[in-house]
Amino acid sequence: RLSGAKDILPIIAQESLLQNMDLSGGDMITVTGQVRSHNSREGGVRRLLIFIFAASVTAEYGEPINELTIEGPICKEPTYRRTPLGREICDVMLAVPRAFRRADYLPCILWGRMAQEVSQCHTRDRIRIQGRLQSRVYTKLTEEGCENRTAYEVSALTAYIPEEE
Repeated sequence: RLSGAKDILPIIAQESLLQNMDLSGGDMITVTGQVRSHNSREGGVRRLLIFIFAASVTAEYGEPINELTIEGPICKEPTYRRTPLGREICDVMLAVPRAFRRADYLPCILWGRMAQEVSQCHTRDRIRIQGRLQSRVYTKLTEEGCENRTAYEVSALTAYIPEEE
């Protein structure tokens, strides 16, 4: 990331992928797969868990890459705002379809002109986003006091609004 922040991303992998993995070559691990979401309900509190469901895991050399492409309908009205420094931001929740009539609900953040354009969209409008999965730590005020939490979101590098057919 340009800010120098490091993203810590949760990965779920089948044990068989890790057992067959050769760790002798490479200084980093490459994971390919799907970004998934799961609604967790603990103690009456709902949380959206975001993770990478690994299809393959390999040890490699090279520069770290964090990239993804997702497409789906907007499932919650976009929220457009400005940062304290004046940067334009638009938050959207995409319902990314997967097999068996299921969907993964992924929070996305868009910047600048993309934020302006997507803020004009509505629920059920489809968009395609290319970007990265990022993590950020924030402080949540709870009844027990302050609690540090990690949020995961797709940070868009490009967004495309397909023409309606």
